Amino acid sequence: MAERALRGSRLGAQSYESDTGVDAAPRQRVEYDCAAGHRTAVPFSTEAEVPLVWECRVCGQEALRVDASKPEAKKTKPPRTHWDMLMERRTVAELEELLAERLELLRARRGESTRKSA
Repeated sequence: MAERALRGSRLGAQSYESDTGVDAAPRQRVEYDCAAGHRTAVPFSTEAEVPLVWECRVCGQEALRVDASKPEAKKTKPPRTHWDMLMERRTVAELEELLAERLELLRARRGESTRKSA
């Protein structure tokens, strides 16, 4: 009985839909040149906003659209370091005071005296 179940049908392996009567969206072909001299052609919809820069399919470098000039670089803020963020919260005098307190606690835990022996 189990042998006859779903005989002749490959579930999920084959689609029964067809492309008859379906019109593809109108397309445009845009070409990009990378610094290494490779030319990449990419199809876009005619309604799509075409980017000025695309990744080269051969070498992975940044490729510029053939009929465009290089876009201006966006102004970005330099990354803040840990020291920059610390200096926003504390002054150098406060940091020196905190260091002295922590060193005193550390020496007390070790059993060292605050005076240096000669």
